[in-house]
Amino acid sequence: MKHSIHFVVNGEAYELLVEPNDILLDVLRDRLDLTGTKEGCGTGDCGACTVMVDGKPVNSCLMLAIEVDGKEILTIEGLAKEGVLDQIQENFVKEGAIQCGFCTPGMVLSAKALLVGNPNPTEEEIRAAIPGNLCRCTGYVKIIKAIRATGKQC
Repeated sequence: MKHSIHFVVNGEAYELLVEPNDILLDVLRDRLDLTGTKEGCGTGDCGACTVMVDGKPVNSCLMLAIEVDGKEILTIEGLAKEGVLDQIQENFVKEGAIQCGFCTPGMVLSAKALLVGNPNPTEEEIRAAIPGNLCRCTGYVKIIKAIRATGKQC
């Protein structure tokens, strides 16, 4: 039996019919064509599918679509405004914190969630905010540097 859900993604309101077992990741990618959210492990271990739901980072591969009824979602596509990258995105590029880019959307959104609540985090606070985001390319040094640089600019 399908359920009607109402939610906002990147500032745009949606109403969709979803199956009880549809996951948010699939709805974002397949129904809304927001493919910046990546599926890595499908078990919530890698963080590639991280989006912000009501301001908090969540693994969209673990969240049922019916759980976002009445909520606001931010994906990587919604971070830039009018073609201008968000400061965290700018700093990821500037600091070379991207290699293959697969983890980048989830990493950036986890960092954004941290910086919204703590605009000048310590390295320890950054490390505590991104443990669920796995990167196999950069070794995290440049990622942490990009997040710290953004915090100092806030």
